[in-house]
Amino acid sequence: MSAPRTPVVADPVVVAAGTTAADAVAAAGLPMTGPKAIVVVRDPLGQLRDLDWKPAEETTVEPVSIDSPDGLNVLRHSTAHVLAQAVQDVFPDAKLGIGPPIDNGFYYDFQVDKPFQPDDLAKLEKRMQEIVKSGQRFRRRRFTSLDEAKTELAAEPFKLELIDVKGEGLDSSEVMEVGGGELTIYDNLAANEDKVCWSDLCRGPHLPNTRLIGAFKLMRSAAAYWRGSEKNPQLQRVYGTAWPTRDELKAYLKLLEEAARRDHRKLGADLDLFSFPDEIGSGLAVFHPKGGVIKRVMEDYVRARHIEEGFQYVGTPHISKEGLFHTSGHLPYYADGMYPPMELEGADYYLKAMNCPMHNLIYRSRGRSYRQLPMRLFEFGSVYRYEKSGVVHGLTRVRGLTQDDSHSYCTREQAPAEIKHLLGFVLSLLKDFGIDDFYLELSTRDENKLDKFVGSDEDWATATAVLEQCARETGLDLVPDPGGAAFYGPKISVQAKDAIGRTWQLSTIQYDFNQPKGFGLEYQAADGTRQQPVMIHCAKFGSIERFIGVLTEHYAGAFPAWLAPVQVVGIPIRDDHADYLQEFVGTLTRQGIRAEVDFGDDRMQKKIRNAQQQKIPFMVIAGDDDVAAGTVSFRYRDGSQRNGVPIAEAVAHVVDVVTSRTNAGPSAEG
Repeated sequence: MSAPRTPVVADPVVVAAGTTAADAVAAAGLPMTGPKAIVVVRDPLGQLRDLDWKPAEETTVEPVSIDSPDGLNVLRHSTAHVLAQAVQDVFPDAKLGIGPPIDNGFYYDFQVDKPFQPDDLAKLEKRMQEIVKSGQRFRRRRFTSLDEAKTELAAEPFKLELIDVKGEGLDSSEVMEVGGGELTIYDNLAANEDKVCWSDLCRGPHLPNTRLIGAFKLMRSAAAYWRGSEKNPQLQRVYGTAWPTRDELKAYLKLLEEAARRDHRKLGADLDLFSFPDEIGSGLAVFHPKGGVIKRVMEDYVRARHIEEGFQYVGTPHISKEGLFHTSGHLPYYADGMYPPMELEGADYYLKAMNCPMHNLIYRSRGRSYRQLPMRLFEFGSVYRYEKSGVVHGLTRVRGLTQDDSHSYCTREQAPAEIKHLLGFVLSLLKDFGIDDFYLELSTRDENKLDKFVGSDEDWATATAVLEQCARETGLDLVPDPGGAAFYGPKISVQAKDAIGRTWQLSTIQYDFNQPKGFGLEYQAADGTRQQPVMIHCAKFGSIERFIGVLTEHYAGAFPAWLAPVQVVGIPIRDDHADYLQEFVGTLTRQGIRAEVDFGDDRMQKKIRNAQQQKIPFMVIAGDDDVAAGTVSFRYRDGSQRNGVPIAEAVAHVVDVVTSRTNAGPSAEG
């Protein structure tokens, strides 16, 4: 979630040898203070540099503003340093962990004697404000040796551990302390003298000074294991957010309030849709009858759309022998994301974490001709992934999920057309559910970690080029995601915005040239030779569970009538009007409408409030005048009413709104 902004885009500037990047930025007349300030520069190799960086020779650099994605990361990481300084000022015995920027904010881990309390966060915020106002300067200093670093940081055991591992096996986006080929520390210097106020092991870069931190807030604290392992010490993690201006901070906090109101976990309980019983386990959802209606309607609709688009429905089991996942290549690449194996009849079995290996076996079960391609297989496949407990989150990050998963087997020549077909399909399907604001992301392999990917350079280049071309032809914005590819091939993902502007990753399309080779998949070409197909993976929603969570928040629980668990509730003014409404409801149910009468003992106004709280699209009310005239009165979720509607017209109105699958709420004008 983020407040809207328009980052300043500056032309490249030339930094003369022996001068600083700040000199070049100032000479170009670019802002160095305020909400559009240039805070770092990007060198020709793509590395971000502090403004006091002095190149050895004349260098052209790209100015980076504080309100750009990179600039915001620098702002937030610098604020994390201010937090760490404040913690050690207020709690001198605190030991430092890591403090990276994250989406819309930052965190920092500390080892302290007891957990932080809300009063502690207030004290830390006050001290941070003092540091920010003092205008401390961030200055980079390079260690000449490991021994020098260890001597200076002897009192920081977690920093010493990071020095020893030199960043190996660590996520560089999370561990900001080491990496990049050298070991550096950042000193916080007093505003007007070279007095060191505080220091932290870090590879940077940072803001020129703390006064550029426009607005920040500490959000909460929580326990976190060092380096994410339960075998390591438990630390205290403090989360915060930082923005260039107070207005942006206020907008973000307002957005958080609205997000809390829409939280699908709360709405799921309030609307009796789903739950996560402790007896079953973390991240494993059960759908209640009302949630089951939404899930069934979605699946029925999506299944029908797949068949219309030329897919054949298949089914595969939930477990498999270990060897299948070696053949597909998922073991060992994906072993950490799979549940541990179970030993049965002398063999190890895994809960499946993906459907593609089993679809490959279906393809391989008989000979295939080029005339059968593209061959499209689809299923609602239940898969199980061992997500770490810290990232499990309602329906949007679960351990048991159902993928609307398809695999298209085609010739290399057919691949571009198939990808275009899939892109058109997924975008139209999302629009069917009221999601229509999106952009695309192209995930490619990390060229610095080629051992984590399989396949030839040529195959990767071909697959990436095809995906990029197909994505650009949609006319949607395309954002690069270096290093985000699966081990077997690049992918396109659909990043969709919900009603309050948050972005969710939904559909994915992946080009795979490796699994067909591993499984020995073939087809007979027109010239009689045996050729290897390529396969295109596609999940339309990502998972049914995640998409239901996203839709619940997108609509704030007020699902469009065609998806609503209960579409119509009849509310009699008096008990003797109930039979009349029951006849009306019966007419609706015979036409496939999910309708019921509230026969409860509550007064009419309480029944209306109950229906509003349950976000039922149509409340149908009847009293003496309606019974006498053969009419009913509508009350809608938006509070509007429509009185004295003849029965036949009322039935047609409800049926029309539901069957049209409109994603706007029904109203008196509807």
